[in-house]
Amino acid sequence: MVPVVPAATVTDACGPDPGFFCELVFDNTENERLAEIIGWVVERPLRIILILLVAWIAKKIAHKVIDRAVARLGRQHETDTEEQLESAGKLDFGARATKAISRIQERQARSAQRIETIAAVLKSLATALILAVAALLCLSELSIDLAPLIAGAGIAGLAVGFGAQSLVKDFLAGMFILVEDQFGVGDVVDVGDTSGTIEKVSLRTTTLRDVSGVVWTVPNGEIHRTANHSQLWSRAILDIGVSYDTDIDEASEIMKAAADELWRENNPDATILEEPSVWGVQELGNDAVVIRLVVKTDPSEQWGVGRILRARIKKAFDEAGIEIPFPQRTVWIRNENDAGDNAEQSPPGSVDRRERSASTGDDEAPAELSGDGGGHDSGGGGDE
Repeated sequence: MVPVVPAATVTDACGPDPGFFCELVFDNTENERLAEIIGWVVERPLRIILILLVAWIAKKIAHKVIDRAVARLGRQHETDTEEQLESAGKLDFGARATKAISRIQERQARSAQRIETIAAVLKSLATALILAVAALLCLSELSIDLAPLIAGAGIAGLAVGFGAQSLVKDFLAGMFILVEDQFGVGDVVDVGDTSGTIEKVSLRTTTLRDVSGVVWTVPNGEIHRTANHSQLWSRAILDIGVSYDTDIDEASEIMKAAADELWRENNPDATILEEPSVWGVQELGNDAVVIRLVVKTDPSEQWGVGRILRARIKKAFDEAGIEIPFPQRTVWIRNENDAGDNAEQSPPGSVDRRERSASTGDDEAPAELSGDGGGHDSGGGGDE
């Protein structure tokens, strides 16, 4: 029978960091092999179970924190929605209020779905991170050397980071787009290189369709600025030019009357939220006096309202005899054969301008250009 050789110290039996059970067995038996077996059978499984238990608790805490943060965000959106619903209820016409309330409720449903998506993504990321750390700690408890594994993972992560940095940028930008509710499906936006109606928003890309029907897929990381034309309300701005001899007050009243008529019609396809306003003279141009009319509309309806109002203002101006002028210029004409005589007859300081006719090739100009000291440019003109 071979006698049992006792170990010199507890470190020889249980290692530099002895566990409670291993050290207890060694102190009572001084048997190195028995202490080592107890350490593997009892000590290490208990540590692994403890690590998994802590990981599970950490996951629950992380999920609870995420739920509270998302709930706070949801309450903020609910407060904004209540304010918008209260404001919509104050509209003068029932149909307008109903349409506004329906639109706000749709945005609320979209916000709720967006918040749920954000919460699910954050919970998944937190769970993956906690489980990865727990797995490394469990492997460490099994005396597996983690240095090569960590080094290999670091090199792989570095390579993936360089190769997929644009992908990570897109995902982060997509998260902020969802959290901040910068735009959503159905909104009309301008993202810099293109503009159109949003058809799909994901964490990586945004898909929109422009006015020509072309579908654009834009990586979220490439969206540096966003102009949203469909948030809560829009504004149609009409700059209408009239000739300099027009009565500005009369023209402004006609424009205001046309806008007020459309406002009172309660057209479901051209919803005007407030009484239209004429801001006055916007510009004194070379050919016209520009008057600005401003109309507050439902989101994305400013273009339709603008088209309807331009047509009605044009008809009203025609009935009132108000001219929307063409570009005009004054032309001085002279014959080269009579250049000397004309020069002697011209008063000091006068400007002699020469225009050659493109159609005939000679120096004679059409007679209609000389009427009343001015004329219309044959190629210009049109509504402002």
